[in-house]
Amino acid sequence: MPSSMGFTRRNFGRIATVMAAGAALPIYDERALAQLSKIRNMPPDAVKINANENPLGPCPEAADAVHNVIKNGGRYMFELTDELTQTMAGMEGLPEECVNIYAGSSAPLHQTVLAFCSKDRSFVTADPGYEAGGRAAGFIGASVVNVPLRKGTWDHDVKAMLEAAPNAGLFYICNPNNPTGTLTGRSDIEYLIANKPAGSVVMIDEAYIHFSKNAVRCNDLVAAGKDVVVLRTFSKLYGMAGLRAGAALARPDLLDKIRIFTAGAMPVTAMTAATASLKVKNLVAERGKFLADIREDVFRWLTGRNVEFIPSESNCFMVNVQRPGTAFFADMAKEKVYIGRSWPAWPNWVRVTVGTKEEMARFKDAFAKCYNA
Repeated sequence: MPSSMGFTRRNFGRIATVMAAGAALPIYDERALAQLSKIRNMPPDAVKINANENPLGPCPEAADAVHNVIKNGGRYMFELTDELTQTMAGMEGLPEECVNIYAGSSAPLHQTVLAFCSKDRSFVTADPGYEAGGRAAGFIGASVVNVPLRKGTWDHDVKAMLEAAPNAGLFYICNPNNPTGTLTGRSDIEYLIANKPAGSVVMIDEAYIHFSKNAVRCNDLVAAGKDVVVLRTFSKLYGMAGLRAGAALARPDLLDKIRIFTAGAMPVTAMTAATASLKVKNLVAERGKFLADIREDVFRWLTGRNVEFIPSESNCFMVNVQRPGTAFFADMAKEKVYIGRSWPAWPNWVRVTVGTKEEMARFKDAFAKCYNA
């Protein structure tokens, strides 16, 4: 029965559990996921291509906006979050009430799991895939159903996901996928939405959508009132991983269920930088081409050496190093090139972030030495 504040007893129980756990909760501390990419004592001249960051950083307009707002950092400046909400809503063709701003996209991912998963309703994801949602599900005792990517195309096998979890609470589609950079077609996403269990939600994480020429954005599914939550972030193409800005796009009633797990004002530096970035004409196209050209050059280089990799439409890709990825990582680190990790499902594959042309030249040299060894 709803309370006078609109919360259900089920929500109160979850909130009580969350509050009892306090700040130690791994799902409320984004550093917990960042630890997987954290490297201590990295040499200053090292190549860091392990964390799917954008080596270009914020665009000049965003950097100027941060510089100009920092003197007002003693104020909450909620109006900056409102401006970002309005700007995103206009660009996405959505009402403002369908856009909720966050400090990055990890928080809405975690909180959507809390809102729609439970011990009776599982979290369903791809394998290999981004692990954050699974960690949140594990915290509240929800089962995590890992479904292998479809062999050959390496996209989400939505029919297998439905079969594996007939009473799921949340289906997670990262598109393009992290770590493979592969796309799941729009028809498959629509099939999943049409055939999912009643009361469940499909989350479409579009953190890497700006890098892809072929991906179809799903903001129109939000406008159509579907049971979807679309995530966006400024951490990738916009080069703002350290500034922290993101958004969830969904029907207002879905956002309300997520919002009860949220508290606090947004960082003013991130809000003003994000708004400035959105207003820069051709930024997405220019940055997308810049990184895609470097990525495709590396792919040609790997192909010429008969090295197996997964064709990616993102700023990262997976490559088969033919031996345990942890050992290969260590060998590359000796060359001062820090690549990404392996996934348990693919222990002999490593993820590599696309860096600058100069960084990827050093990657090639180190990779040839370590791979041939």
